[in-house]
Amino acid sequence: MGQKGSKLPEARVLLLGLDNAGKTTLLYKLKHNICVKTSPTVGFNVETMDARKNNKNITVTMWDVGGQGAMRQHWNSYHQDTAAIVFVVDSSDRRRFKEAKREIEKTLSSDQLRGRPLIVLANKQDIDDSMTASEIKSNLTISKLCPDRDWFVQPCSGSTGFGVEEAFTRVVSMIKPSHVTGVKSNIKETVKSIRSGSRL
Repeated sequence: MGQKGSKLPEARVLLLGLDNAGKTTLLYKLKHNICVKTSPTVGFNVETMDARKNNKNITVTMWDVGGQGAMRQHWNSYHQDTAAIVFVVDSSDRRRFKEAKREIEKTLSSDQLRGRPLIVLANKQDIDDSMTASEIKSNLTISKLCPDRDWFVQPCSGSTGFGVEEAFTRVVSMIKPSHVTGVKSNIKETVKSIRSGSRL
């Protein structure tokens, strides 16, 4: 990890998905390599991680935003300055798949996210009878959804760690240099700005 207060270029990544998709579990598995039992996220979690992009060090700031219905109306408050969208799908919950697809479509329609890469994490692959990454890709009709952006579907499991490092590597590789800001932002100021804009 980088030194505290380091002034590295920053890429902001938005981590979205329905409630219970496993976003926070994935985030902390990636950050700390631990499996945490989480309660539904009210508001958001923010974590920073160091990465290499084009042979340079950058800071990746992951914004994990709550996925309950009441929170989704505030997702657009987080769109500004986003370099990539990571959408987590619970592969074991076929019943809510159409709901997840609707939220992906709504998110991708944002002008502020135009051209930003989409990485779909097919989470909970450790559960029997989960949809495969290929099934999810097909059912999302993702090539039609993303004619003007890069995309990828990554199978993973936040509880076992399967595919989590690969997912992060993929996210970093898909971030465009033009979407990396010059200097790491002040998270407290960003949070203050988001809260005042969305009245959370």
